[in-house]
Formats: sequence, structure tokens, C-alpha cells
Amino acid sequence: MTNDEHRIEHHAEQSRFALYTGDTLAAFADYTDSDGVRDFDHTVTQPRFRGHGLAAEVVRHALDATRSEGLKIAASCWYVAQFLDANPEYRN
Repeated sequence: MTNDEHRIEHHAEQSRFALYTGDTLAAFADYTDSDGVRDFDHTVTQPRFRGHGLAAEVVRHALDATRSEGLKIAASCWYVAQFLDANPEYRN
């Protein structure tokens, strides 16, 4: 996913979806996969990029990719759990 300001990359070897602003890592969502379930366990937005909706952007992309891979979604991370509550279309 790319737009004028951001790009999101899936680094499967690191179990991470990463959002970049230019060449700078601005936000990411880490996960673990087990038995057909992708559990998002850690989401970070770097301090200088907070307050611009980047966590929501990377999480939305990560959840869309997870569903397209046919995996179920779990959320150990409080932010992803809150995102799922606010966006029921992502519930399994």
C-alpha cells in the first residue's frame, strides 16, 4: 500500500506490518501466527508521528491483509483490541 506520504510493507520474516514516511519507520504492528490465527500483540507509533492516525492506518492494512490470507484475527495488543471494537466489520 502506498500513498503520497506513506507506504506500508509486510515484513513476514519479522512478523510485522510497517508504515514508512519517506524512508523513516513511523509505525508498526507486530503479530504471531499460530493455527490459522494471527494475533496482533504490539503496535507502536514513533513519538514524532503520533496524533496523525498512523496506527489506525497500519492496523487497518494489517487486518485487511490478514483476512485476505484467510487467517482469523486475535488482539493481545490493547490498541488493536480497541480498533476491533470500533470497527466491527473486522470481527471474525
